[in-house]
Amino acid sequence: MIEIGPYRFTQTDATRTIGLFAQMWTQLGAGRDATAIEHLMPAFTGEVDADLRAAWQALAAAGPALRAAGQLPQRATGVVAQLSRSTGGVPKHSVDAADVGFGGIAGDKQSARMHHGRPWQALCIWSTEVIEAFAAAGHPLSAGDAGENITVTGLAWAEVRPGVRLQMGEVLCEVSGYAIPCSKNAQWFTGGAFDLMHHQRGPMSRVYATVLRPGRLVAGDPAILEP
Repeated sequence: MIEIGPYRFTQTDATRTIGLFAQMWTQLGAGRDATAIEHLMPAFTGEVDADLRAAWQALAAAGPALRAAGQLPQRATGVVAQLSRSTGGVPKHSVDAADVGFGGIAGDKQSARMHHGRPWQALCIWSTEVIEAFAAAGHPLSAGDAGENITVTGLAWAEVRPGVRLQMGEVLCEVSGYAIPCSKNAQWFTGGAFDLMHHQRGPMSRVYATVLRPGRLVAGDPAILEP
């Protein structure tokens, strides 16, 4: 186990984080002036512990650097519409309130850890507006079905992307990357077309977030973009 502050990485977590770093870094800079973060790019050595620490330091510094350069959106306020968790797999089921730690929502588990469960994937967040648009198009989808822990409403979803922060209840988190859809979600899409929620199709992807400050979260709490 590798510990960086309050975050704990298994060996698989570490190698997957390093392996996905280039993809995450590209997402941070896409559509922005990426010169604001060029100086933060780490030089990897091939040693897992050192490379993980370098990657984590760069990811932690990127959001503040983009914010200081005026590359992040203005403050906006929405609402936590639903909290969801499960003991594994989808759908996740609604709960009124939850404690959130650096590892995510208490009591929530993933049935497979290969693609989930790293510290930068502590929370999976989605938009009621996106879900309702899919449902209106004929897909049998509702909040929690696709595996998000937190469903928010009232935020321009195109702005909720890597690098931005969300203050929800007592919890502060930073969006770290897009959640790549998997076949377990085919059941919620007509014809099994689960790739419709891929971020390459536009602002309809779920996002992952790192917990910066844990705390209590209650359905109905404000969801503040860029506090």
